[in-house]
Amino acid sequence: MQRVCFLLKVRPDRLEEYKQRHREVWPDMLAALRETGWRNYSLFLRDDGLLVGYLETPDFEAALAGMAAREVNQRWQRSMVEFFEGVPGAHADQQLERLEEVFHLE
Repeated sequence: MQRVCFLLKVRPDRLEEYKQRHREVWPDMLAALRETGWRNYSLFLRDDGLLVGYLETPDFEAALAGMAAREVNQRWQRSMVEFFEGVPGAHADQQLERLEEVFHLE
């Protein structure tokens, strides 16, 4: 199982709406995440917009590719693109900065 941590930057003026959208994630989006191998998935948001994501998956590249092929993910990404700083028009799943795991205690 791979443990994956990543960073993104949410626009500070959009934090409350970003949090609200994640209180109402579409059921078909949640199902697609589960079906493509996203487990123990969490997002953490700092007041300045720094977003830290964590998930566990057998194969992160396959999990990303699986979601990229889902129509529901394409709709979700289009609806969320305005929330992120970075490359204009690029989806969050194309901009995430994966962090290297340097220590793990079981």
